[in-house]
Amino acid sequence: MPLGADNHVAVECIDVHRDFQDGSRVIRVLQGTNLKVHRGEFVAVVGASGSGKTTLLNLIGGLDRPTSGQIIVDGTDITALNDEGISAVRRHKVGVLFQDQLLLPIFTALENVEVPMLLDNVPTEERHKRGMNLLEVVGVDHRAQHMPHELSGGMRSRIALARALANDPAILLCDEPTGDLDHTTGGEIIQLMKRLAKEEGRAIIVVTHDPEVAKMTDKILLLRNGVLVEELVTEFFKPSGIDIEEVRAKFQADEEASIGK
Repeated sequence: MPLGADNHVAVECIDVHRDFQDGSRVIRVLQGTNLKVHRGEFVAVVGASGSGKTTLLNLIGGLDRPTSGQIIVDGTDITALNDEGISAVRRHKVGVLFQDQLLLPIFTALENVEVPMLLDNVPTEERHKRGMNLLEVVGVDHRAQHMPHELSGGMRSRIALARALANDPAILLCDEPTGDLDHTTGGEIIQLMKRLAKEEGRAIIVVTHDPEVAKMTDKILLLRNGVLVEELVTEFFKPSGIDIEEVRAKFQADEEASIGK
């Protein structure tokens, strides 16, 4: 079957290995990892510190290359691409959300969202319109002209999420996106991401140490001994105070209030 024949598969890793050289020693981080994530699916990757979770995200996002194996992103085998080709995949098919948001401090919320579109030469009027639409989707369009330092951590995370969606990616990669947030706000961000996955048909992969965040996803994958297995192993998690039902109820109430305006 040719690449891309299954349009529902957003990410596929096939027997992926990643080794790192440390002097005379070879560190084998990923050892035959296999993964398939469909559009609309929200997946958590968990595991001990140093197990290779971020390495896996970097490989899928084209920020690193595997030692061997295939990585197929939205129908494109990125392991067969040159640097220019991988850069194009990152711009058009992959969005990334980091724990510390990495918003540009001298830009407004709207300008931060527009940055990926600016790099892709999207015309000014279209950038503004799309940026405002995305800020509205994540619930902070009323803060469009505010600078990052004027906003709460939750608002900055929502803006970073809008920026990650700027070029309409098929895949969203999230590395500990709630790590710097309080429990309630973190739960709201995860619930918003889950809604985006379902309503917009995006594949979302989130790396987390938080068991309650992981439980809000469709599937939990444990990275152990360089391979992924589907199971929940609580000893790899740190304690959390997120009350899932409370977050869901608050999120639903906010959504209904927004619709009623």
